[in-house]
Amino acid sequence: MRAEAQNTVADIEKSLELLRQRMDWDTAQHRLEEFNARVEDPTLWDDPEKAQKLMRDRQMLVDAIKTFEGIQQELSDNVELIELGEMEEDEDVVAEAEAALKTLRDRAAQKELEALLDGEADGNDTFLEINAGAGGTEACDWAQMLQRMYVRWAEAHGYKVELQSEEPGTEAGIKSVAYKISGPNAYGWLKSESGVHRLVRISPFGKGTRETSFASVWVYPVVDDNIEIEVNPADIRIDTFRSSGAGGQHVNTTDSAVRITHHPTGIVVTSSEKSQHQNRDIAMKALKSRLYQMELERRTADINAAHEAKGSAGWGNQIRSYVLQPYQMVKDLRTGHETSDTQGVLDGDLDAFMAATLAMDVSGKSRADAQTEA
Repeated sequence: MRAEAQNTVADIEKSLELLRQRMDWDTAQHRLEEFNARVEDPTLWDDPEKAQKLMRDRQMLVDAIKTFEGIQQELSDNVELIELGEMEEDEDVVAEAEAALKTLRDRAAQKELEALLDGEADGNDTFLEINAGAGGTEACDWAQMLQRMYVRWAEAHGYKVELQSEEPGTEAGIKSVAYKISGPNAYGWLKSESGVHRLVRISPFGKGTRETSFASVWVYPVVDDNIEIEVNPADIRIDTFRSSGAGGQHVNTTDSAVRITHHPTGIVVTSSEKSQHQNRDIAMKALKSRLYQMELERRTADINAAHEAKGSAGWGNQIRSYVLQPYQMVKDLRTGHETSDTQGVLDGDLDAFMAATLAMDVSGKSRADAQTEA
């Protein structure tokens, strides 16, 4: 086997070893048998939320086993093809198998990154908020562009996207929007998007000038049922207000929307579904998630990075720049990762940016270190 192919095999084997360690391969089949036994319990669905969590955890384990075994088998098959091709001096077979190994190496590396999502809340569903920052109508339009970008990313990954609240801009776009995004490792992936996002482009609103706009993104995990977050009723104020629907006869004229303000932290969460009771429940869950996120930050070694991401939505606090004029470039200011495919990014192609930030976090680099190197 040629040296380049040997190096590719070695890279894949390293990824497999990490996957083996992260999923505790020696006990994986036993844990799956336990999951299967619990699924067959007729009383499982007496508690729907607990049952859903169990089913999700089981599916994550099934997927992890399938991924590991699939990469392992594909590696073995292609190594055998190379050996067979070399024995028969068939260069076409060897070249095809070597190309397949390179593709497999990239996929294994991606799965290795996903396996590093082992933070306390990385596997949880997540809330995502977008708020227009400095720039008026331009910023509201930019916030709506980010809204579209993240919804497309989430849907492309098979995540469930639920709108929690939305405030339209005065003239165009949105002032703010909040979503709940559900699926395996939703928070683990999206947490790297927290911070200020900066857009440079020619104004689409008749000015014809180059404008700079800002919007902030805030991501925090949905709190699991087994995580207890105490909220003192004396610390919160609950307001109800009128929320409007699609217009005309569909306008919701009841005071159904709910806003909860947490006085000690200044956190404000809202929900504007049709049911006031449902809104109160959604808003309280969002508040507890925000409080839990703050607790995570206090306990994590990356607290400084989290603080850097929470500045005001303006100059000096951005984590990523999207330049559409006078050239095309999206660049992450923490990792230095960049691409000229601006339209692809705005259409939701964010995996490379998320992976670069995750790899940086795993390596132990601070954002300041990454920015210095960039």
